[in-house]
Amino acid sequence: MKRGGLLLIVILLALGPAIALAANSAVNAIESHKHLGVASCSNSVCHGASQAFRDSSIQQNEFAIWQEFDPHARAWQTLGSDASKAIARKLGIGDPAAAKVCLDCHADSIADGMRGERFQLSDGVGCESCHGGSESWLNAHADKGVTHKDNLKNGMYPTDQPIARARLCLTCHMGTADRMITHRIMGAGHPRLSFELDTFTWLHPHYKIDESWTRRKGEWNGVRDWAVGQGVAAENLLELVTDEKAGWQGIFPELVLFDCHACHQLMSGRTWGPRQGTGLGPGVVRLNDANILMFRHVLAPVDKAAASRLLEQTRALHQATTKSREATFAAARKLHASIEGLLPTVAAFNYGPESLDAILSSIEADAARGEYRDYAAAEQVAMAAQSVVVAFENDGKVDADKATLLRSRLDALYATIKNEDSWSREKFRSALAALRAAAP
Repeated sequence: MKRGGLLLIVILLALGPAIALAANSAVNAIESHKHLGVASCSNSVCHGASQAFRDSSIQQNEFAIWQEFDPHARAWQTLGSDASKAIARKLGIGDPAAAKVCLDCHADSIADGMRGERFQLSDGVGCESCHGGSESWLNAHADKGVTHKDNLKNGMYPTDQPIARARLCLTCHMGTADRMITHRIMGAGHPRLSFELDTFTWLHPHYKIDESWTRRKGEWNGVRDWAVGQGVAAENLLELVTDEKAGWQGIFPELVLFDCHACHQLMSGRTWGPRQGTGLGPGVVRLNDANILMFRHVLAPVDKAAASRLLEQTRALHQATTKSREATFAAARKLHASIEGLLPTVAAFNYGPESLDAILSSIEADAARGEYRDYAAAEQVAMAAQSVVVAFENDGKVDADKATLLRSRLDALYATIKNEDSWSREKFRSALAALRAAAP
């Protein structure tokens, strides 16, 4: 699969409908048309073929791949597990398979009146959960005379556009005001959430990026998607921090917005150390700034001055959390405005081979300064490194032997973050340095 340089036409694709979706949430866009159900897409001559069609621009076996390999297909079934039932009991919400707070992310939780005859909640996070209600485009989108732009006008969600895709994915993989995933849910036993757009897009793909896809939707660039995903996730965090309803629970801020590992560690560990990017002392609960931190590295080949400004604004936000709610809101809004202003430039930037070294150098410099003392940040670094390694391979910067070496160093880096309870900062830093040394 080729994920090469970014064409200039992506500017229009990335900045059109995607920006409008910031005002009208991704959830509203998905739910604005009736959902006809997975069965409407799974016919053998549509997307339910047992194998890819030879002379078709669409593989047409997407349903089979989704059903067999994609965890989204089994998301509703998860709610019947003993672990899910235990979480529901602790929260006092009854059957998790019927509770809206669970269904919002474990199923296509569309209102009853917006469900077609073949719709089934048990299908989990199905086709229309991501592609939008299909009542106005289901039949038309199979017509060769109908363009992708036509489908978008008819209610199809623009998942090919990284800003729009990130906004939608984050509604469940991070939580938004529409679907707030709270610290209470985590306290009841729900796994910790983490998200990176490029990595998560390719964990269980049911389509390929080929000439036909590129012709219809524009050039794909994985490093760009990583970059955009970091910016959108950072924006999302800051929007929640300043949300009077979603971001606060009584006298406390919503603790899910803070770094889990700042508190959840052994009392006898005595492992605290300073982080230049926060300016905070020991014993202070820190916002989970992993995506904000990574967005600075996104800017390394784009605008170094802006990256420096973001570092200072991020530090100011951390320090504001020790002063007052008003100071925190002001600092968060200032940082959000900076990221919002930079995101269009990032979405349009050509993250070609020459940009990869700048990104890796920036990441390694932060490691040397001790910025990855937090597990969440190290986790994001590993996923970023994967996007860069794939880009090296796709852009032809490495031969087969070099690619094998890079992959082995990447595996070693991932091994250091496999278990958050036994994570070692020194082992991580050493593995990152080894990967950097092997890069072109």
